[in-house]
Amino acid sequence: MNEKLLRFIILAVTAAIHLVIIFFLVFDTDRIFYGESENARVMKVTDFAELPPPQADPEIPQVEEIAEVMIETDIPPVQTVVAAGTLSVHSFDNYLQMHQVSVSPQFDERMIISELVYPPIALRSGIEGRVILELFVDTSGMVQRVTILREDPEGRGFGEAAVRAFMGKKGRPAYANGEAVSCRYRYPLLFTIR
Repeated sequence: MNEKLLRFIILAVTAAIHLVIIFFLVFDTDRIFYGESENARVMKVTDFAELPPPQADPEIPQVEEIAEVMIETDIPPVQTVVAAGTLSVHSFDNYLQMHQVSVSPQFDERMIISELVYPPIALRSGIEGRVILELFVDTSGMVQRVTILREDPEGRGFGEAAVRAFMGKKGRPAYANGEAVSCRYRYPLLFTIR
């Protein structure tokens, strides 16, 4: 019996020592007993001299407009670029959808690729991208307007580069019933690093 009692006491003492060690390893006892130490890197605002506000130019009229109502939305705005000086008289609503034309507009892909500039930041970072454009092509085959429908990844310059490659370009127009028509044409572009 004495041997069993001795083993039990040794086991209990060993378990208690382990629990004390784990407690001191897990919990920061200095913070518990002494409280938080003050951060020595905190600077006071009074340490800096405040500059006077800039003086308004009397020749420029000062207009301050503040919006009374702020509207928040999760939908990003559609990016639209219109070629300067090449707008047609027709409204862009008169452009036919692709399912309404029998022959889609065609562009010289070699010319588009030669005009396409890979965004330098994306190239240095090794990022590839994909852009889907909507081209508004008039009856002469001239691109009048370019809208970025999708840019993946966003904000890396792929959409702007694709728009620049198409602005002012001329191709063969779309045809419906044997007649040249204005249409909206979706054009996907893939940016890959070779």
